[in-house]
Amino acid sequence: MRHPTLVFGAWIAMFLAITVGSLLPAHDLPAPAFDGFDKLEHLLGYSLLSGWSVLLFDRRSTRVRAMLGVIAFGIAIEVAQGVLTTTREPDVFDALANATGAMIGQLVAFTGLANVLRTRA
Repeated sequence: MRHPTLVFGAWIAMFLAITVGSLLPAHDLPAPAFDGFDKLEHLLGYSLLSGWSVLLFDRRSTRVRAMLGVIAFGIAIEVAQGVLTTTREPDVFDALANATGAMIGQLVAFTGLANVLRTRA
């Protein structure tokens, strides 16, 4: 990897963006395009978040720990919505979409795309 600090910084920025977006008042967010759209957003967002760790970590055990950390983060965000906000509610289905996305993101490690991304990052 040519720019590990930049890649790691982008990963941290993703965590921060998800935190802010997840804790914003509900009325400040755009209306979903269709029913279930928010679950798709969770799935894709956490896939990217977890998949990004494939760029950062070569060892499978480290990537698994990163994935588990992403899953824990997704659960913590759901809890934070219930505890820290008055306009958001924790949703077990959001947490499941987050966890599913985190697992899907790790599939990048089993493709040639992982090596291409690592050499260009």
